Parts: sequence; structure tokens; C-alpha cells
Amino acid sequence: MSLFGKSVNRGSGQGLGRGGGQGRNNGGGFGVGGYCVCAKCGEKIKHKQGVKCTTLKCPACGHTMIREELFNQ
Repeated sequence: MSLFGKSVNRGSGQGLGRGGGQGRNNGGGFGVGGYCVCAKCGEKIKHKQGVKCTTLKCPACGHTMIREELFNQ
């Protein structure tokens, strides 16, 4: 392409921009099933879709619950 008699080359568009990461858990969700587990006492409750395990308290000891997949890592 020419602009006022000078050649203008077009690159591939892969600049130094930020982003493109996969975020938490490498971009993978855990799905709708599974369990929430207490990291303190090991109590398990069924995970409910749309409710983060970390917003729940353990019914046995009151500690914060975490997703079972994270507990097993």
C-alpha cells in the first residue's frame, strides 16, 4: 500500500498489548456438579449452581468452604 508515494507495510497485528490470559483455574470452570469441602474439618456439602463455595460456612464447624477440586490440588 502506498501513502503519498511511500510504502507502508502492514504487520500481523501482534503488538505488545496486555491481556489474553485465562484467569483463575486456567480458564476452566468446575461445572455445575461437585461438592464444597471444609478446609478445616473435611465436611462435604453438595455444590449449588450459581453459589460460590467460598460464600458458604461449614455446617459442622463454621469455617469457610472451598470447591472440592481446589481442595484436592
